[in-house]
Amino acid sequence: MSKISIIIPTINEASNLPLLLADLSIINEDGEILIIDCGSEDSTIDIAKIYGGKVYESKERNRGLQLNIGAKNARGEWLMFLHADTRLTHDWYTKIKSVLNGDKNFIYNFKFKINNKKMIYRVLEILVNFRSQYLKQPYGDQGLIIHRSIYLKNNGFKKIPLMEDVDFFRRLKNKKDLKQLNLPIFTSSRKWEKTNIFLQAVKNWRFRRRWIKGESIKSIYSDYYKNY
Repeated sequence: MSKISIIIPTINEASNLPLLLADLSIINEDGEILIIDCGSEDSTIDIAKIYGGKVYESKERNRGLQLNIGAKNARGEWLMFLHADTRLTHDWYTKIKSVLNGDKNFIYNFKFKINNKKMIYRVLEILVNFRSQYLKQPYGDQGLIIHRSIYLKNNGFKKIPLMEDVDFFRRLKNKKDLKQLNLPIFTSSRKWEKTNIFLQAVKNWRFRRRWIKGESIKSIYSDYYKNY
């Protein structure tokens, strides 16, 4: 069994994936990389194979389903879920080895950073990291490192196309076991560049409230992608 399985859902990520896979290459024989693609029309799959990733296909554009396919096929003791447009530091694996050899009950996420030098993004980073560290509400773009047994105990990600991360963290039986690593993950600023980031944050909050109140994920999904 591999020590760690890194699971990455993709759709047309040829411009971002090589950078992330280069960051992940440091794991060598200690782990495996699983790319779960849902119909890319660019060279995403070819790039994944060139870097030695194991490629699986999802018949639906459904990130929750993609993550579940990855977890089902993973051979690692630990599961690490990442978005394709993220970057890690050159020594990230060296720094998380103590986590992989430690208490399997803890669930880890990275410290949120944005790949953009504008000062407005520093404000967003502070707010997101406060929410994550003190309110125990991280999201998928902060990465997730979880032991296989704890993932299964909490019934994994639901097969929903949106809010799968919010849903999973809300269902965790022991939120006190959520820990933020003092190690950054760098997220692309692409989803904020065409809009005011605080207005977008309010919109996202409203989407989450609609979902929590029981509105159909299908209608929320449709409205969400009108904004991108």
